[in-house]
Amino acid sequence: MSLLLLDTTFLIDAQRSDDELDRLISDTDDVAIAAITAAELLVGVELASSRYQESRRRFVDAVIESIPILSYGSSVATEHAALLVAVRSAGRHRGAHDLIIAATARATKRTVVSADLSAFTDLPGVEVIGHR
Repeated sequence: MSLLLLDTTFLIDAQRSDDELDRLISDTDDVAIAAITAAELLVGVELASSRYQESRRRFVDAVIESIPILSYGSSVATEHAALLVAVRSAGRHRGAHDLIIAATARATKRTVVSADLSAFTDLPGVEVIGHR
């Protein structure tokens, strides 16, 4: 069993091609999403064109109902601070939301599953699996 943290980019790709989840995640894997991922998905629903909004809403509702959402608590905050120090010290900017996802992964000992490996590569203590 693997402990996986699904990134927003992975979930968006999964919505667009229904087989992605089944290909990368086995029935024995323990999956979750970070709270910021839920927020990013909900923003995507609101900003979607009218043509795609309803299907996106159904997908996001299903994700939120079926996949545990990990909150930003003190352990995630501690890991987030450590990652902020690491990237600033190295002079490598990373997206704020990506760092929160990475911090959630570190705090919960999970591997990030993402379509954007560059967002998580070389972050200390963060394992990432790419699906593209």
